[in-house]
Order: sequence, then C-alpha cells, then structure tokens
Amino acid sequence: VWEWYAAWLPDVRHRADFNHLLDMLSGEIAVGHSYVFGGDYPDLENPHTGLLGADLEEADGLYRLARIYAGDAWWPGTTGPLSMPGLEVAEGDYLLAIDGVELRPPTNPYRLLEGTAGRTITVTVSSSPSAEQARDIVVEPIANESFQRMWAWVAANQARVDELSGGRLAYVWLPNTSRNGYEFFNRMYYAQKDREGAVIDERNNGGGSAADYIVDMLDRELTGYFNSPGAGRKPWTQPMAGLFGPKVMIINESAGSGGDLLPYLFRFRGIGPLVGTRTWGGLVGSWDTPPLVDGGFFVAPRGGFFDVDGKWAVEGEGVAPDIEVRNDPAPVIAGGDPQLEAAVREALRLLETEKVELKEEPAPPVRWRRPSR
Repeated sequence: VWEWYAAWLPDVRHRADFNHLLDMLSGEIAVGHSYVFGGDYPDLENPHTGLLGADLEEADGLYRLARIYAGDAWWPGTTGPLSMPGLEVAEGDYLLAIDGVELRPPTNPYRLLEGTAGRTITVTVSSSPSAEQARDIVVEPIANESFQRMWAWVAANQARVDELSGGRLAYVWLPNTSRNGYEFFNRMYYAQKDREGAVIDERNNGGGSAADYIVDMLDRELTGYFNSPGAGRKPWTQPMAGLFGPKVMIINESAGSGGDLLPYLFRFRGIGPLVGTRTWGGLVGSWDTPPLVDGGFFVAPRGGFFDVDGKWAVEGEGVAPDIEVRNDPAPVIAGGDPQLEAAVREALRLLETEKVELKEEPAPPVRWRRPSR
C-alpha cells in the first residue's frame, strides 16, 4: 500500500492534492468515519456575504421575493431577516435597493450583500414594481440561512402528516443525534403527545452520539393515570411525558453513524416499523483524533459496534427498512414525498389494531368506611 501511494507524492502540488491522496489511502480500510480534511491551506479572506432568507426571481425588470423563509417564530434566533416583527414584507414584494444602491438585473444581488452578515442595513422594498410604493426597512442579514430553509421543509412535512392523518399523527424530524437532534426531539415530540401515533423522520440524520434518551422516550409504556380535578377531569397519564400509540420511523441512505444506530435501536426495542431505504452503514466511530503538524486531520476510526450476540453489526451494511420506499425524482419534483406518505399509511394501519385507548376517570372510590356499632 505504501509503495502504491508513495509513487503519487511527486505529483502533489497543493494541500488539496495531498488530502485527496490521503483520502484514497484511508479508503483501503473500507471503514466509515475515515475523514481527511484541513491542513496548510491559503488563508483566504471571507467576504461575509449576508443572506436575506429568501428566494429571488426576476420579474418586471426587477428582483421579486419569490419565497421568504421565516424560520420558527417560537424558536429564538431562528427567525429569517425579512420575517422579523413589524417589517410586514410579503412574498411577491419587490427588492428595489440595498443600502441605497439600486438593484436591477443583471446585477448580482449578493454582490451588494457582501460584508453585511451580522450588521444592520437598509433595503428598499415595494409591493409593486412602481417606486411610488417603495419603503425602506432595516434588516440584519445572516451568514447562513440553511436553518430557515430546512425549517420550511420540516414545517411542510408536519402540515402534510397532519393533513393526511386528519390530525391523528405527530411528526418529528431528527436532523442528527447530537445537540440539534435533541432540541428538535424535545420541541416537537412532547408538544404533540396528545396525538394517537407518530411518524419519526430521521432521513439525512448526521449522527453524533448514541441516541439512548430518544429511544427510551419513544419506548415509554403507559403504566397508569392520576385523576385531575381540573381540565374537565381529564386524567394525567403516567408517565406524563409520553406518546403511547404506534410509531413509524422513516430512514434513508443519507442517515448514518448515530443515524444508523437510531433505527437499529428502534427495531431492536420493537417500537415500530422502518420505512424508506437502507441507511449509510457507518458504525465504527472515531474520537480524540490529534491533528497533524500543519493542523490537518487524518481521522482513524476505532470504535466498532457489535450486537448482543457478539457479532459485528451495521458497519458496511446499514439498517434495512421493513417497508422499502424510494423517493424517486419524478414524484418529489411534483411536490410529493412517497416515503412520508407511506409512513403515514403504515401508521394509520397500525392505529386500527394498536391504538391506545386512554381511560376515563372511574367512579369516586370509597377508601374508608366508618365501623358499624
């Protein structure tokens, strides 16, 4: 192996070339979590281009706001720049100027937004192409709008599940099994614990750690109730934080690492079926990797997963679905989501036989009787 790759060294002219060579070398072990990145790269200036959290389109010789990504109004720090309270900017409005500089095609709007990330600027908007209705608003562009765009996808999925199930099913998306994944789970799961069942979407899950907590919460069983004098005498469930009906998990080929272990544990616990496509198959973890002398990293995976029978599992294989459904381009481009729709159908089918009927408060008890004389 050394002789094969050493022959390429004379052709290395840049750290990127060397990283590519190391990447091919690490591929010889055929194990996931083998990464090569960083190192002695040129220190290039960052233009700090600001983003408005919107899609722009050309119309009437101007730029129009085709879509505004609002983020989540109830999640601090996630609201899009054009969705802040009081701005009253709507999709279909025109973007006429940025910091007093007129904006018209073919001028690239992002050229005018260079250096604006994180600082307040003035943009001129109008509800019509005419400047007569133009007004200036003050906004703070952001450096990254991926959350706002991602949240639009999540919110659309949640609305779709609500529509298809008639409000019976919860929808929870887990972007990873690290901090963001736990935030999403805690915010979305418990807020919908009044639903009869749930669709857990872990597609594109980036992993992070073993999601023991999430699996434990999904696997909670109803063990009893406490009566409540208020709220129409609706009993409290024990445990209180639980959704006890059937659950279905959606998986795909872009979910890996902790995103492999999550569906593996979901199946191991018998929580519910998996719908979608086989996961990535990377469950040899890596940690505590020291940098190379120039600050680059050559990650050596070293913590492989094996099952309770003492056999290596998941690495190089992934976790296969119980119900295989591919999101082919045609239906997705048309606005559909075959995997999500199949998961809803399966969850509704399970509700026919596995629905948990919550009990009403029984008749008042007689806990003590006065002894007869």
